[in-house]
Amino acid sequence: LRIGLEEDSSTRNVARFSRAEEAYRDAGGYSSEGEVRRIAAGLGLTEGRLDLPVGVLSGGERRRVELARILFAGSDLLLLDEPTNHLDVDAKTWLMGFLASYHGALLVVSHDLGLLDRSITRILHLDERDLIEYRGTYSQYREQRKKDEERLTKVAARQQAEIKRLADLANSMRHSTEKRARKAQTLDSRVERLKSEAVTGPKRERKVNFRFPDPPHSGRVSLVVESLRKSYSGPPVFDDIGFDLGRGERLLVLGLNGAGKTSMLRILAGESEPDRGSVRFGHGVTVGYYAQEHEGITPGESVLSHMRSQSNIPDQQLRALLGMFGLTGERSFQDAGTLSGGEKTKLALAQLVAGLHNLLLLDEPTNNLDPPSRDAIARALAGWPGSMVLVSHDTEFVESLEPDRVLMMPDGTLDYWSDDFLDLVSLA
Repeated sequence: LRIGLEEDSSTRNVARFSRAEEAYRDAGGYSSEGEVRRIAAGLGLTEGRLDLPVGVLSGGERRRVELARILFAGSDLLLLDEPTNHLDVDAKTWLMGFLASYHGALLVVSHDLGLLDRSITRILHLDERDLIEYRGTYSQYREQRKKDEERLTKVAARQQAEIKRLADLANSMRHSTEKRARKAQTLDSRVERLKSEAVTGPKRERKVNFRFPDPPHSGRVSLVVESLRKSYSGPPVFDDIGFDLGRGERLLVLGLNGAGKTSMLRILAGESEPDRGSVRFGHGVTVGYYAQEHEGITPGESVLSHMRSQSNIPDQQLRALLGMFGLTGERSFQDAGTLSGGEKTKLALAQLVAGLHNLLLLDEPTNNLDPPSRDAIARALAGWPGSMVLVSHDTEFVESLEPDRVLMMPDGTLDYWSDDFLDLVSLA
């Protein structure tokens, strides 16, 4: 239209351009770039990161880009599946404020209790095949659900007691006189009707327990890293990173998104090459790597095939391991690419168990896990005596593991762990 107007400034072309320009302005065209940058900044994407190719961003940054794109679209309905994964505390706070003031409809699947309390007004509880609606915040739902479970438990117990009483009475009459036998048939009908109308007691939250086997013996030094450098067609993400890790030692890696935490773990795991520097493992060290983006899970291959790639033990034992992580029954033969985020996390953790490693590289291992599973994996790893390099922004998880030392990225500063670092964990 602009070119046409420059070539022919007729009244008709001027009117067409004016209408188009007005529609563009009303749609927010002139303010769109500023709005994009405002949303990106709120989610923790700095100006310098916005101009980089998406492929060089960290997993957390790619998730933020995806979330920013959805929020910028201005939809009347937002469908968000675990939107706070990979977000630090500032970005979470910003997102909660954004969603609290959002005027459209919002449907969220999340294990983030803070988000559910601040941004949600209605809860849909899925219990077996029933969908039950609760009004209010998540905390209010938990209180009401507890009362409902207590009520349902009492109702179910009374109904079962009445069914048993009538059934016993019918049985006592069944082989007596003809009149009492007819009475027994009537009672049988009442019993069947009560059974069809009976409520079932609430399904109790499953107790989750994971166990990591004792690690194979290794030398006193598990890992030595010297002068690591990594860049992506630009300035280095990190440079001159060096540290060592003793047998049984736990190292927590801290840093903001984009500081190179995942890039360094990928180098340690042999998934990526450094621009400079070296990585050496100690005698008898076997490495297990948990990737936050589940890169090791291949669509088209079954869950059981993924377990076979880690261990030669019989399938029955592999399926028992999967069962410990809640992947039971026919799920063993399911295409791993069709698993949910939480199920992929559990499969990746089950692979670590099957691999019998003594050095674990863990990149956000609690993402996508429900609270009981998150607590269970924390307990299991807290009691595991192997070596560990950990990246996590889950404060409670990190606190339960009690790291020995902290590596600050991207400058590579090493320090001994203290609870003073907990405030930095949620920012990582």
